[in-house]
Amino acid sequence: MQTIIELFEESVSKFGSNPLMLEKKHQKYESTSYNEIRQAVFEFSAGLMSLGIKKGDRIALLSEGRNDWVISELAVLYAGAINIPLSVKLGDASEIRFRLAHSGSRIIIISGGHAHKINDLKHELPNLEKVILLDKTGDLDSMDILYETVRQKGRDFLEKEPDKFNERWSSIKGDDPANICYTSGTTADPKGIILSHRNYTANVEQARSLMDVPEWYTTLLILPWDHAFAHTAGIYTLIGSGASMASIQVGSTPIETLKNIPGNIKEVKPVFLLSVPALAKNFRKNIEGGVRQKGPAVKKLFDIGLRIAYAYNGTGWNKGRGFRILLKPFVKIFDGVVFKKVRENFGGRLKFFIGGGALLDIELQRFFYALGIPMFQGYGLSEASPIISSNSESKHKLGSSGYLVSNLELKICDEKKNELPTGEKGEIVVRGENVMKGYWNNKEATESTIIDGWLYTGDMGYMDKDGFLYVLGRFKSLLISDDGEKYSPEGIEEAFTGQSRFIDQCMLYNNQNPYTVALVVPNKEALKNWLKEKNLRPDTRAGQEAALKLIENELHEYRIGRKYEKMFPQRWLPASIGVLDEGFTESNNLLNSTLKIVRGRITEKYHDRINYLYTTESKDICNPGNLEAIDSLMTGERK
Repeated sequence: MQTIIELFEESVSKFGSNPLMLEKKHQKYESTSYNEIRQAVFEFSAGLMSLGIKKGDRIALLSEGRNDWVISELAVLYAGAINIPLSVKLGDASEIRFRLAHSGSRIIIISGGHAHKINDLKHELPNLEKVILLDKTGDLDSMDILYETVRQKGRDFLEKEPDKFNERWSSIKGDDPANICYTSGTTADPKGIILSHRNYTANVEQARSLMDVPEWYTTLLILPWDHAFAHTAGIYTLIGSGASMASIQVGSTPIETLKNIPGNIKEVKPVFLLSVPALAKNFRKNIEGGVRQKGPAVKKLFDIGLRIAYAYNGTGWNKGRGFRILLKPFVKIFDGVVFKKVRENFGGRLKFFIGGGALLDIELQRFFYALGIPMFQGYGLSEASPIISSNSESKHKLGSSGYLVSNLELKICDEKKNELPTGEKGEIVVRGENVMKGYWNNKEATESTIIDGWLYTGDMGYMDKDGFLYVLGRFKSLLISDDGEKYSPEGIEEAFTGQSRFIDQCMLYNNQNPYTVALVVPNKEALKNWLKEKNLRPDTRAGQEAALKLIENELHEYRIGRKYEKMFPQRWLPASIGVLDEGFTESNNLLNSTLKIVRGRITEKYHDRINYLYTTESKDICNPGNLEAIDSLMTGERK
């Protein structure tokens, strides 16, 4: 199949009465079939044509996940237009303005929850002609039109000019652009990634070569639907298989929507979930918090079960082999007594997670694997539509990013673009039908990224002898020592935050310096609870010094002679720690829309603090800078 339209049409013909979308607007989830979604797509697409939309026009889409998101995107594609999916996490007007202006969008389709974001913009953009509101939120102005009004126009158009509509969607070819997906723009203006219809259908075929997705599979799409990973691995892979997807129940605020997730999971009973490290860590903290609430006996039982499962599972590749086979009866006992109850909180049908979006700490992978709901790490990037590799139920090795999808070439290259042998580290370079057409109106960036059909990812990694890909991080993120050696900090940072309940966020820094330093955002509530157990007050000097020493001790667990001594080379562990009283968030622009830290901005904001960490005084964890930060964090009083 060459186009998304062909993919959808084939699934409608095979699975027309199957549920495609599950949405909860009131008391319970209600399903909408493939046939019903197709009818809605036809009406909305014809309505867009009645508004004058031509083949190749750009239409932006900004909405939380819901039935109308899929209907809208498919309608845009059936009209021959190009969808510009915008992140719901875009809050800055300048970010939205840039994407609409750069893409030349004629229309934006927007939900009521986000309509306020463009009220002051829409009259400033000369190419923007209409705002289609999925929900009525107030009085309409001359640019506004309701979604239902467009649907009615579409019904009239289909009645009067059905041939014109059928001719339009039948004319779409595989090489025609389907989406322009914008990068987060953390270091410069965002780049618009042009993905064709064939990019998507090829990647769906490739994804299904990694694992089978039967038509009875259901998932709750937790990630934002514009997210490349959710877009392909969720929406289009499920559509291609005749399976179904549910959206999170939308609350009156983003926080309320997030709070709906646990209940929605129990209701939907997903067979698999897509996740990113930030979500995985939250799931783990909630699980461990629930276990602690049940008392020390249950906590001890849980911990013993984890240790036994860790030993039995190994890295998955060697699960139950050798001496491990002796542990199998004990694994079954703890699974039935302890871990089965944890899985019931995920609906009882959950078979696995697929993790993507960023590197996932191996300790997190071991944790979920022990619970019987493994989190299989994958790798991809938007420029590759995005799936490149993944672990799966049938073939996995924890710590790796899995094995390659079908019909994709991969090589590891040195700085001179020479291919390296198996096992050596270098840049990951791929070639296949899933590789983007290029960047919208950015020839220079396209030519520096795609060379002779090969996509240079900017990620460092290597292939092992068993055919598993290991991704080590972005070249732009590398730590560089004073002798020129380079190392990716992402695995260390993930370990620090994933394996300590007292550390929420961390960024390591070394730019040709004698040693590495760390900026650490503590978990205030965990620290306060620990101090309470020690009969120390968080607003006293004694309590605050104890909290700082606890944080230091958590990081020292990776030193020689301590619990995690073999995980990382000692030279890359921080010799000096800067404690912060403010987290990295999207609102302060220190996290991007996929919840990755924006190193350049953090380094710029904390420039003076980083310089201080290279002084002798800073080596004492209870230095004035850290004492001031921990006091501010604990008392809520900024100095």
